[in-house]
Amino acid sequence: MADLLITRNADKKNQKTSFLGVYATTAQLETTREMRARPEFVSDIFKHEKEHTFMPPREKIVDAFLNLDESATCQLVESTLDAGVKPIDILEDCRRGMLAVGERFERGEFFLSEMIMAAEIFKQVTEQIRPHLSGSASETKGKVVIGTVEGDNHDIGKNIFTALLEVEGFAVLDLGVDVPPEKFVEAIREHNPHIIGMSCLLSTSIEAMKSTVDAITEAGLRDKTRIIIGGGRLERHAADYIKPDAYTDNAAQGVKLCVELLRGREID
Repeated sequence: MADLLITRNADKKNQKTSFLGVYATTAQLETTREMRARPEFVSDIFKHEKEHTFMPPREKIVDAFLNLDESATCQLVESTLDAGVKPIDILEDCRRGMLAVGERFERGEFFLSEMIMAAEIFKQVTEQIRPHLSGSASETKGKVVIGTVEGDNHDIGKNIFTALLEVEGFAVLDLGVDVPPEKFVEAIREHNPHIIGMSCLLSTSIEAMKSTVDAITEAGLRDKTRIIIGGGRLERHAADYIKPDAYTDNAAQGVKLCVELLRGREID
């Protein structure tokens, strides 16, 4: 699934949301909301309402997300949190919903406006869940600097990883997206992190990861920190080429690997 980037400027009137660099104004996003409220869409919602009623609560979140029902998704997240479901599990349900939306987009069943709407819902849910996540950590285990590498503007995977690191008790400095190698180097010098995390989605960004690791090495900082890389396009041969200390395509596994790296264990 293609990842998403939400960006905004300070001008509320011209506020923008983007998907893969294609921008939509707030007015266009509202048009999408209005379109989803038309009778033909509402009719479809009522048609599967009975089936939705008998779904397990967490499946209802995925279903509401997939149907781009903004209000229902946020309400279900709140009620599920109140019922004692772990915030991490709810975040995973929303990720599943996002993946399903992406699959519809790839099949031509959803268009750019739907993808933008899904990204907006995901952002709202993340903000809704984040206070519950940050409250889970009782101590700081280590410091992590993370960013999406140069040339790549995708941030949902990075944001999920960041949230899960905070749950585990890590202090996280997020450099954002499209981060050049020199900015990672500066962050190591300034913040002295235990771990550097690099994210990417595009296969073309593998070279940027390699360049960033090389820049850290050339700056004489490679032995000052551990490096973990992550992204949907990463496989073993790419990791062998980039030469991090660990790699993963799964945010939850990535957190476990960070714990292992802090313990000084080598990752195969």
